[in-house]
Amino acid sequence: MTSPQLPPNPQLWPQRTRVAGGTWSLDGVPLADIAEEFGTPSFVLDVATLRARAQRYRKAFVDAFAGMEVDVYYASKAFSSKAVLRWMHQEGLGVDVASLGELVTALQGPVPAERLGLHGNNKSDEELELAVRTGVGRIIVDSFSEIDRVAAVAADHGVRQDVLVRVTTGVHAGGHDFIATAHEDQKFGLSLASGAARTALDRIYQRPELRLRGLHSHIGSQIQDGAGFAAAAQALLGLRAEFAADTGYALPEVDLGGGFGVAYTPGEDELDIEATAAELARVVREHGTDEDLPLPAVSFEPGRAIIAPAMFTLYRVGTCKPVQLDDGASRLYVSVDGGMSDNLRPALYQADYHAEVISRDVPGPAVAARVVGMHCESGDIVVHNVDLPEQVRRGDLLAVPVTGAYGRSMASNYNLLPRPGVVAVQDGSAWEIVRRETIDDLLALDLG
Repeated sequence: MTSPQLPPNPQLWPQRTRVAGGTWSLDGVPLADIAEEFGTPSFVLDVATLRARAQRYRKAFVDAFAGMEVDVYYASKAFSSKAVLRWMHQEGLGVDVASLGELVTALQGPVPAERLGLHGNNKSDEELELAVRTGVGRIIVDSFSEIDRVAAVAADHGVRQDVLVRVTTGVHAGGHDFIATAHEDQKFGLSLASGAARTALDRIYQRPELRLRGLHSHIGSQIQDGAGFAAAAQALLGLRAEFAADTGYALPEVDLGGGFGVAYTPGEDELDIEATAAELARVVREHGTDEDLPLPAVSFEPGRAIIAPAMFTLYRVGTCKPVQLDDGASRLYVSVDGGMSDNLRPALYQADYHAEVISRDVPGPAVAARVVGMHCESGDIVVHNVDLPEQVRRGDLLAVPVTGAYGRSMASNYNLLPRPGVVAVQDGSAWEIVRRETIDDLLALDLG
């Protein structure tokens, strides 16, 4: 019997993934058994990898900022479920939420309200009411009108609410324009360059219902160069020093957000978080204090970096179709039983992914292939370019790694496909933490 080995490109797969004789397993559970019991497509989560990555990110920042107050919040927009948010809390992380659904999920995790931060550029009255009433630890203010709205809710409940101001620093970073969030011409935050951020600080400082806790910046997503974080940190620290000089109040906290990049395809590397944390600590120590200004507490909000590599998507292959291209080459189109409804990122961001046949050792050569979904869209692409066995066939199982971030979160019911479930694997056991939708679930919303 073939002994289990690491998979090809092991940096893309959860740490307990193994291959023996062409068949794959996770933490001792055959992936074919997961497909049989829970169906396909399914998101498969390795709990050990998830916890290990949460520990690594927390340790990187705590070690780098030794002697300073440090906090790490899991950005739940990447993937939110009661089990995952509970596990993040158990690993010492707070949780960042950006909608009523994410807030309620975290509270039911349960995650203590004081360990939550509420984001959003257009927070609803219901979100603010629930956040203030339950004692959410921090609300990140995103507009002038929100200042008054949060203050009014706090007054109604007789509390003083902690808030941070989201600052648009002008630092542009990220893998696609749609996920770069700190340039001026976009919806998030209050501009540093125009003076809007400083005006917001002044207004909050005058409101007795609000406690001005600090500054927040998020410069983008899937960032592979730490220089952008350092530039944003300097910008925030400069604003903090200016405000302290004028008011005598040293803002207690600076939140540098998230967006730390991961590897999606062979040959890619993820951002070196230990080196990035060390450089940010140097910048904060150098620019964050003088003889009259104490160092601030610092906080970070990794999401994708923690959850994405801990999860993959398991599909079953349907139609396999060789297509002749204009240049005389050919490409094998491999259709799977999901698509843009469970991974929108390739269509939305032209994001690249990898894929492997994981149910058998397929004989013969590999050929240029494209993994596509089953939706009525020519742009319904799961993996743009990948080498797959020429003899891949209907019924084979295919796995696409690094789908923990935004796959299930962005999932839709396009073409009335039920959304996949999420299967957790730990210590040789597999169970659903998010149930697979059914046609009956969809029809229950149709009032006829």
